[in-house]
Order: sequence, then C-alpha cells, then structure tokens
Amino acid sequence: MKILQIKGYGAIKSNLTFSEIEKPTISDNQVLIEVYAASINPIDYKIIEGALKQVRKLTFPTPIGFDVSGVVIKKGNNVNHLNIGDEIYSRVPSDSPGTFSEFIAINADVVCLKPSNLDFIESSSLPLVGLTTIQSFNKANLKSGDKVLIHAGSGGIGTFAIQYAKSKGAYVYTTTSTENVNWVKELGADRVIDYKTENYLDIVKDVNIVYDTLGGNYTENAFKVIKDCGKVISIAGAIDDESAKELGLNGFIRFFLRLKNKKITKQANSKSAYYKFIFMTPNGNQLNDITSLVEAEKIKPIIDKIFPFSETIDALVYQKSGRAKGKIVVKMK
Repeated sequence: MKILQIKGYGAIKSNLTFSEIEKPTISDNQVLIEVYAASINPIDYKIIEGALKQVRKLTFPTPIGFDVSGVVIKKGNNVNHLNIGDEIYSRVPSDSPGTFSEFIAINADVVCLKPSNLDFIESSSLPLVGLTTIQSFNKANLKSGDKVLIHAGSGGIGTFAIQYAKSKGAYVYTTTSTENVNWVKELGADRVIDYKTENYLDIVKDVNIVYDTLGGNYTENAFKVIKDCGKVISIAGAIDDESAKELGLNGFIRFFLRLKNKKITKQANSKSAYYKFIFMTPNGNQLNDITSLVEAEKIKPIIDKIFPFSETIDALVYQKSGRAKGKIVVKMK
C-alpha cells in the first residue's frame, strides 16, 4: 500500500517521502480501515520540523497523520461495536499515526461511526479539533453564561470552538483578520475583533475563560483579560508542571519548564487564575458527543481546501502558511 512517511526532522518538502509498504495486520482489539479522507493539523508539520522531540522522539521512517475517515474492512475478535462496511471517523493515538495512507490499523475504542449527515471529507475534518476543544472546555468547566475569548476564530480549532461554546450557551469573543470577519460572525461569535484594525486587549474584559490557540505573547496577555479566578486553557503556550507530569516528561525537563514559565506562573497567581496546557488524547465517547452535536446541526465542519493524496506534502506546506479558513483535507479515495 502507499503511505506518506517522515524520513527525518527538518523542512516539510525535503523530509517527507511516499513509500510502498505491506498492508497492516490487526490485533483482536483493532479494526483495519480503508482510508477515504484524512485532515491536516498544525501538529503534523510541527512533528516533521522536530518541535515535539521533547515529548516523543521518532524513529525514521515513520508515518504521519492523525485524523481519518473511511470504511471498516476487517475487525478483531474483541470488537463488538463496529462491523465490516461501517463508515467511521477517528483521531488515532499519537503512538500510532499514519492516516496519510491507503489503509490504517486502529484500536477500535477510539473509532466511531461518522455523522450520518456528513460525507467522508467533512467527517475527517472534525476529530482532532473537536476533541481538543471539548477537552479544553471540560477542563475549564465551561457553562452557560460564561464569557469566552477564542483566538484565531477562522482557523480549524477556532471555527469548531466558536460553534461548540455557543452550543453551551457562552458569550464568545474571537479574533480574526478583516477579510474573515463576516463569515466568522456567521459561525455565531458575539463579538468578532478584527486584529488588523482593533486591539483585543482594549475590548475584552473580565472573561471567564481564554482559549489560547496561539501561544507566545497571547498566553501571557490572557491574564490581562480574564477575571479573578478565571481560567486560561492553552494548546500552544507553555507546558505547565501538571501537564508535564501527564506527558511523562522527566524531572530535568520539568525543572527547566518551571524556570521558563515563571512569568506565566506569576501572572496566574496575581489573578488567582488557573492555567492549563492541553495535549489532547483520543476519546471514543467524546467523539460520539461530536457526532450528536453535528447531527443536531449545532456544529458544522468548515473546509478550506481539499488536496488529492498525491499532493499531501503541498497540503502540509499550505497548513503551515496560516492562510487556511477552517480545515485542510486530503482526499484519499
């Protein structure tokens, strides 16, 4: 079968290759999926470039890709909730990537039937952004009436997060560029801030939750806009000590991170605020929750561009450009 593999750390175009390998075999707890579509996420190019070496070192060549939709063509003896021929979607575990391939073996507990009102392209766009958002807002204990700031409202995470927060009854601030303001409003955001003409720090005050999707100064500035005892949940900022332990990082790295993050810790303490870095984990039950929201038409996928399998490398380069409005999807079949 054909598969895209990483052959070394570095630039996207020079460190990926298409290979022919044997079709995977499955264990009693797995299903074999014929891949119909696989979506691109920022974590993909960050892994290629070596940004996550501290968390997980790769042995090359290694497969890439985490979001998938397709059809079950074989199942293990212990798999009861899926049948051959089922149309499914999944966010595969971080230790078994490889959705940019013709077939993939996946543990069945992270595989769910795809939403009945979506096609394979649309379904493949949802698992990572949906699970990341649900786990982030669960950690923040999002409730109706909360005021939330979601950065980068036109991105893959942002477009899902706006719709999810509104489905829970939150008041949503978001940031985007001038050309995206109107269609981001259509997703349900209450106040869309054009970062080219407005400064969100002048507009957003006393929010309950900041969903930090950008990191850097945005993480530090989150504490300027949350209320006392508010919560900052980040998927791009500093790794806090609790999350470092959950990721299994050793004591030396955790000590280094504590020193590096002293400023954020001080800012959080000044507001009696809670700060948490979220590293999403696959979850079949939460994927079913996403299906329910989609079938109830409370969430709709936002697709920016579709690439054929042969142009997956170009799709990854496009993802890194930061120009996408919504998700980028690779059509496999």
